[in-house]
Amino acid sequence: MSTGVEIRTELPPAFGEIARSTTLQSIGTNVLRYALVLVFVAFGALKFTAAEAAAIKPLVSNSPLMSWLYSFLSEQGVSSLIGTTELVSAALLASRPFSARLAAIGSALAVGTFLTTLSFLFSTPGALSPTHPAHGFLLKDVVLLGAAVALGVEALRAIASQARDPGRG
Repeated sequence: MSTGVEIRTELPPAFGEIARSTTLQSIGTNVLRYALVLVFVAFGALKFTAAEAAAIKPLVSNSPLMSWLYSFLSEQGVSSLIGTTELVSAALLASRPFSARLAAIGSALAVGTFLTTLSFLFSTPGALSPTHPAHGFLLKDVVLLGAAVALGVEALRAIASQARDPGRG
């Protein structure tokens, strides 16, 4: 009687084919891209409402990166500027089927957006506490930052590929 356990280190061939599938990778990348576009459109559009302008003021006003905006723009003006930036980022990200360069710019804007919002965790008093109302709202941006970086890398690879072979998109 053997008490040894056999551990298989190889996946069945079918799994290997799935893992190498560029089609699945493309689907995943597109789902990620348009989910990020949807997030930017939804949150960007909300920035044009008075309720959202008031909701983000405690975060923005405590930020050394952004608080200065209130010295020359109203509460709604600051929120609208942020919303416009988010909508522009969404449009640039969505342009990927037509322009990898524009999508790369959109990804860079998205990375900047999420780095800025994540900085609110450190500049807003109490925001690092899990009981703070903004904690979960801001923490989700870690995942969104990862998505923006991944999409930026994909766009940059496409730009490099187009440079090597101008007939490719």
